[in-house]
Amino acid sequence: MMAGIKATSIFTPDIIETAAELAVKTEIPENIIIEKFGLVEKRVASSNMHASDLAIAAGKKVLEDIKPESIDVVIYFGSPFKDYQVWTASSRIQYELGAINAYSFEMMNVSSCFPLALKVAKDMINSDPYINNILLAGGSKESMIINHDNPRSRFMFNFADGGAAALVSRDAAESEILGSSIITDGSFSKDVLVPGSGSVHPVSQKVVDDKSHYIDVPDSLSMKQRLDPVSIPNFIKVIETALERSGVKLEDLKVLLPLHTKKSMFHELLNKLGLDENQAVYLDHFGHMSALDPCYGLHIAEGKGLLKKGDIAVAVSAGTGYTWAATVIRWLEE
Repeated sequence: MMAGIKATSIFTPDIIETAAELAVKTEIPENIIIEKFGLVEKRVASSNMHASDLAIAAGKKVLEDIKPESIDVVIYFGSPFKDYQVWTASSRIQYELGAINAYSFEMMNVSSCFPLALKVAKDMINSDPYINNILLAGGSKESMIINHDNPRSRFMFNFADGGAAALVSRDAAESEILGSSIITDGSFSKDVLVPGSGSVHPVSQKVVDDKSHYIDVPDSLSMKQRLDPVSIPNFIKVIETALERSGVKLEDLKVLLPLHTKKSMFHELLNKLGLDENQAVYLDHFGHMSALDPCYGLHIAEGKGLLKKGDIAVAVSAGTGYTWAATVIRWLEE
């Protein structure tokens, strides 16, 4: 039996930031934020909830139907902006969830990580007979790393907070994880980053004064000129390749689970894939939560009854750096 996703869960913070409120912060008209950014509202975590707390909150929901002791591996796949620097959120998640028989580690590929984490979990189960259950857990508190006064980071104003988890099991009767495809173009490696507080520019008064501890796009015009021609083609390529590796055709694709992007990119992606809006989950009431988006989408799609027995879904995302990734899921449950 192939590895599959047995259950998913999400944790949505209580604090809502509307497009109107974001308009005041950014001086971008509310209608532009809604119509172009594709953001009606997003969620923001309270000051006492951090990436690991958000991941734990989501993980607890998954473990309501399975004993924590049966988890063999805990993988953190969430935002690299965590509670502390040089610190593993995964070990805290493992401990707080009571997964006492599991070892833990982290995957960090910013927003592209969920399709990658699904592939890694599937491959681990298929290659190791001692692994039966892997918990993928992630948190995002990336609303904290936005400098709303910086026009270069404009496309990141949709960054939001949340938690998500997925249980990947050897005996999943609900779904099976099929093929994946990943493209990395390292020419974009320095286009989006937090310039201050790393080893290149250690924490200092200048870093704080310059606000370089927030995420930035050093040369946004150059990035746009280089990224626009390859972004949609690379999305399409990883989706089509993942489907081909899964032994299914593009016309078999029923549900798309993408990261949250601007609305025009979302529509272009659907048009090129021949899908309608009701065949995808668009997170216009949640925002972009680093790698969590496709997991959120899967949980929402299941809740809405979008997935029928035999349906093919694709979790697809892209992360600065720049990596595009897609993983195919076949839904089995009635």
